[in-house]
Amino acid sequence: MSFSQSCMKGVVGALNAGGSTLRRIGLDLPALELEPLLEAARQRTGLREFGDWDFIEPLQRLLASYRSEAALTTLGRVTVKELIVSLLENLLQLEAEYRRSPGIASIDIESPVFIIGLPRTGTTLLHGLMSEDSDNRVPRTWEVMYPARFPNDADGIAQARRLTASRLAWANRLAPKFRKIHPIAADLPQECIAITAQVFMSIQFHTTHNVPSYERWFERSSQKLGYEFHRRLLQHLEARAPGRRWVLKAPGHLFALDDLLARYPDAKIVQTHRDPLRVVASMASHATVLRRAFSDSAEPGQIAADWTERWARALTDFLAVRDRFPAAQFLDINYHDLEHAPLDTVAAIYDFLGWPVTEASRAAMGAFVRANPKNKHGVHRYSLSQYGLDKEAEAERFAAYCSRFNIAVHADV
Repeated sequence: MSFSQSCMKGVVGALNAGGSTLRRIGLDLPALELEPLLEAARQRTGLREFGDWDFIEPLQRLLASYRSEAALTTLGRVTVKELIVSLLENLLQLEAEYRRSPGIASIDIESPVFIIGLPRTGTTLLHGLMSEDSDNRVPRTWEVMYPARFPNDADGIAQARRLTASRLAWANRLAPKFRKIHPIAADLPQECIAITAQVFMSIQFHTTHNVPSYERWFERSSQKLGYEFHRRLLQHLEARAPGRRWVLKAPGHLFALDDLLARYPDAKIVQTHRDPLRVVASMASHATVLRRAFSDSAEPGQIAADWTERWARALTDFLAVRDRFPAAQFLDINYHDLEHAPLDTVAAIYDFLGWPVTEASRAAMGAFVRANPKNKHGVHRYSLSQYGLDKEAEAERFAAYCSRFNIAVHADV
C-alpha cells in the first residue's frame, strides 16, 4: 500500500467511525430524503425546473432502498448524496438548455448501434475500438457527467474534462482495484446506464450498492422513461457536436430490449458472447469491489448469487424479445474473436452495418489496441469458488444460451 493510499484509508476510517458513533445515537448523516436533495440541486444551480420527466417515484424507491438495505458507511452516504444531487443538477441544467433551444427535441437520432451482452464479454473493448473511428459518435464520460453545466466552447469543455478527471481520481482512490476490472477516464466512452441513471432508471445503482428492493421494482417496470431521456440526452450531445454515427453500449440493455427498440426501431444490435462461467465470476468481483468502497456489508457470495440469477433471467428475456424482431437487425460476436483478432472483428461489424473501413479508422483502432493491452492496469483474478458459485449449477443455468450460440464452457474457472 502506498503512502497516499494509507492516508486515504486513515481518513476514510476516521470518517466512518465518526458516522458509526452518530448512528448509535439515532443520527444517519447525511440524510437521504427526497425534498432536501431536490432543494440542494436547486440551490447549487439557481434553477427550479427539472423538466417533464417522471423521475420522482424511481428516486423515492431508490432512496428508500439506500436507507433500509444498502448498509452505507458514512462515506457511502456522503457519496450517494453527492451522486443524487449531481444527477438532479444535470436535469435542471438540461432543462434550461432545452428551454433556450427547444429545437433540440426535433434532432433525429438515426440508426444508432447498440453493443449489448452480458457484463465482461468485451462490450467495453469493442466500444472503445469503434470510438476511435472519427466518423462514429460515442458519449464520452465527461459529456455524460456534465452534459450542460458548462458552455459548449473550448473553455467549457476543458472545465468539464478537468472536473470529471478529478471525480474519477477520487473514485480510483476509494476503489483502487477497480481499474484492473474496468477502465475509467474522462475521455473514454461511457455506458448508457450512466445516461438512464439521470432519471433514476438504471442497473447502475444496484451494481454499486445493495439496493435489491429498488432493483426488483426496476426490473418489473417499463423502461420507457429511461429511453425517452436517453434519446433526449443524445439530442443535446448531437446539438453540441453534430453529424456522426451513434455507437452506444451497455450490458444493462439486456433488461429492456423491447423498450429500447420501441424508442429506436431502426437500431442495430451487436451482441457479444463469452463463456458465462467466466462472466459470472468476473461480474461478482466487479460488484464486490465497488460495493466495498461504500459499505462494510458487501458479502461476495450474496452478491454473486444475486447477480448470476438476475443476469441469467435478463439474458433469457432479452433473447425471447430478440426473436420477435428481424434477424437482420442483430449480429453476434464471440469474445475470443474480439480478443484475438479485434480489427478483423470490427471489420465484420462494419460489413454488417454497411460502413466502410477507412485506412484512417483502421490505423486509429490499431493504435488503440497497442495502447490498451490486456491487463494494462494489472491482472484481474477471480474464480467461481471464490464467490461461492458451483460450476455445474452455473453451467446448467446457462446451458440453453451456450447451446444456441455454440459457446464452449471451460474447466478452469
